[in-house]
Amino acid sequence: MSALTRRLMRNHSKGYWREAAMGYLMAAPWLIGFLVFTAGPILLSFFYSFTSFQVTTPPRWLGLTNYRILLFDDPKFHTSLYNTAYYAIFVVPLTIITGLIVAVLMNQRIAGRSLLRTIYYLPSVVSGVASAMLWLWILNPKFGLINVALSWFGIKGPPWLNSAEWSKPALIVMSLWGIGGTMIIYLAGLQSVPQSLLEAAEIDGAGAWRRFRHITLPILSPTILFTMITSTIGSFQVFTQAYVWGGGAGGGQRDSLLFYVLYLYQRAFNELKMGYASALAWILFLIILALTIIQFRFAQRWVYYEGGDEGRII
Repeated sequence: MSALTRRLMRNHSKGYWREAAMGYLMAAPWLIGFLVFTAGPILLSFFYSFTSFQVTTPPRWLGLTNYRILLFDDPKFHTSLYNTAYYAIFVVPLTIITGLIVAVLMNQRIAGRSLLRTIYYLPSVVSGVASAMLWLWILNPKFGLINVALSWFGIKGPPWLNSAEWSKPALIVMSLWGIGGTMIIYLAGLQSVPQSLLEAAEIDGAGAWRRFRHITLPILSPTILFTMITSTIGSFQVFTQAYVWGGGAGGGQRDSLLFYVLYLYQRAFNELKMGYASALAWILFLIILALTIIQFRFAQRWVYYEGGDEGRII
């Protein structure tokens, strides 16, 4: 190796490390914030999940006791998990389907399309507490808009939040009010569908449904997978509506609105059982992680990546 080559390599190495150091320096505020305010609390919560910790007293090591009680001796844990799973099973597919339908409609060339898109999206930016209070009025058994509208057709409306059987369906109905965010994601995905493919399929005699089924849906499949995963994560973290409708941290009629995160909040901030609440948080993390991995595994069968080998056309 010549002296010139070695000199060039040294200069290149110096330049590389200088750029790397400058990059880490510029990212240092975020890295410090992440370590102090995110990574640190995450690791501490994992440690606290094996202890009895009530904030005012030092943590006392319990080992797996919190997890044993949580899984085998805590009926409210099972109630909260059931309520959350019930909500997620209905909300996730409804969000995906209704968001896609509205996005397809809003992608058509119709008068006032921009205004309609804005109207559909507005509920997504309304505060969760404000939305919950508004729907308390809409779902009022006697004077709510839904039951009044049903009475015009001679139908007696359900008691909604005053009933343990109807409180979760009421929350599911409310969740469809906020599909604007999902609609926007699908609209962005629809812009990536090549018009040339749709026009070629139309020339070949394919109808609207066949074009949507065999061209639009496969190209949208990565977007559908994204919304499926984010909707699942969001549905397992529902809190604000249940907190407002349940009268604080009460959980509603017969704990019908005692969702998982609300129960975690009760244990952490009402009872100051931070160790137990940390165990609840880690169980929730494992559940969401498992569901996400399962979704990714099954995605290989139906998600189509243009130009890639993974997945296949639906």
